[in-house]
Amino acid sequence: MGYLQGDKPITITNLLAMHSEREKITMLTAYDSTMSALLNRCGVETILIGDSLGNVIQGHSSTTPVTVEQMVYHTECVARANTHAFLIADLPFASYGDPVQALDSAAELMRAGADMVKLEGGDWQVEIIQYLVERSVPVCAHLGLLPQSVHLLGGYKVQGKSKDAASHMLEQALACEAAGAQMLVLEAIPSSLGEKITEELHIPTIGIGAGPDCSGQVLVLQDMLGISPGKPPKFVKNFMDGHSSVEAAIKAYVREVKSGKFPGLEHGFAG
Repeated sequence: MGYLQGDKPITITNLLAMHSEREKITMLTAYDSTMSALLNRCGVETILIGDSLGNVIQGHSSTTPVTVEQMVYHTECVARANTHAFLIADLPFASYGDPVQALDSAAELMRAGADMVKLEGGDWQVEIIQYLVERSVPVCAHLGLLPQSVHLLGGYKVQGKSKDAASHMLEQALACEAAGAQMLVLEAIPSSLGEKITEELHIPTIGIGAGPDCSGQVLVLQDMLGISPGKPPKFVKNFMDGHSSVEAAIKAYVREVKSGKFPGLEHGFAG
């Protein structure tokens, strides 16, 4: 079933129905109105206004310099051209240190056009997730590799590889769901763990380097178009290969996620 084929905007109810029906959910990042309009035309159900803009737009080595004001600006840009897709905006680094600050930051993003906010972290964010949800802010949690914590983690490393780490991450995922999160991004974890977490939860999981069994997939737009500098992560596929236009590449991404062709085994990590 293609939820973007009609005239009505996609909602969290649609996404939960897709999850229930085991239809893969497609997600890509966008930071401006031109790409927002293009992703809508190509049938991408969910657009993430990611703090990855710190890397691909601003040229920083991490996402930590990104501010709420900058996220608001880019969310407004994406929202202006959005017709159907569900919009998720990242709460940037140090903008949700306590529940009140989190609500203030989330309110700015929601007023800018976001349908949901995303925050990084597991069981230590349960209070904040619950506080936001109780105040009508939909939340997407994010586990695994946490880009905002890259300095603490010592780099961009696969997470959840040991048995204990995998068990702890599953517990964190269940805690986020119990607190009211309606979606969960899983980044750079073993494919087997992505499958296990997806099986245990009742909410959609969106993988980025988390294997083919997640409820959906997300990539940074510049990565999947092969225009990001440096060596791409293992979980990235260059969809411009074999296609003559950006639109054709994005449509290929949608087809391959929907069919289960992407990600392949070569894009995943072993436990």
